[in-house]
Amino acid sequence: MSDTDGSAPQYLNRADGARIAYHHTPGETPGLMFLGGFASDMDGSKALALEAYAQARGRAFLRFDYQGHGQSSGRFADGTIGQWRDDALSALDQLTDGPQVLVGSSMGGWIMLLAALARPERIAGLVGIAAAPDFTDELLWSRLTTQQKQEIEDKGVWNMPSDYGDPVPITHQLIGEGRRHKLLDGPIAITCPVRLLQGTADDEVPADWALKLQNRLTSDDVEATLVKDADHRMSTDRDLQRLRDTLDRLFRDLG
Repeated sequence: MSDTDGSAPQYLNRADGARIAYHHTPGETPGLMFLGGFASDMDGSKALALEAYAQARGRAFLRFDYQGHGQSSGRFADGTIGQWRDDALSALDQLTDGPQVLVGSSMGGWIMLLAALARPERIAGLVGIAAAPDFTDELLWSRLTTQQKQEIEDKGVWNMPSDYGDPVPITHQLIGEGRRHKLLDGPIAITCPVRLLQGTADDEVPADWALKLQNRLTSDDVEATLVKDADHRMSTDRDLQRLRDTLDRLFRDLG
């Protein structure tokens, strides 16, 4: 079972004052580490399904919240891609041992790539679920109206309506800082096995994003699976079973 049995999280208290909430399941390596999406948290259906998957197979598992997300410290509006990458690296460095397979959902797919570039010796494999590298510029800023962009320029923030709850603040800092971490403009020097799952009915990340990422990765072991009519969340029972099957095959490939 996990260290919390579904109760309150533990916290990683960093020297900079940040408190990163997490749940950890001990087990065999390579372990699994889940990286959630933009404005989501570690209690979503994919994170919990992966935790149950890891427990059933005796494999180590970590889920955590970035700063400004879920139960971690900080304000969401203060967050940037670089800050959330550093949160992931802190979790990887201080809360896991041995090789890890990173599973990144949406923005978490971008964060997992940045983490793999920073810690190649720790990463056994990557699984992206509607992975969204470069989304702040290419999939968010580029879709805003002139008026919305002007509001961000003038006020520093625009509150984007969300189908999942309260409006999400899109800040000038988020957009500008995100451009420093773009990956799809050139080769991505990641050589471990990569598996990409992408729905064709995703209205946030285009279906060809997985193919674009596949072509940019330097690894010679990259598989992209396009799932007909699957949406951005990819959290139906069939989607979660596909994720489990993908992980089973990847772990067999890893030996």
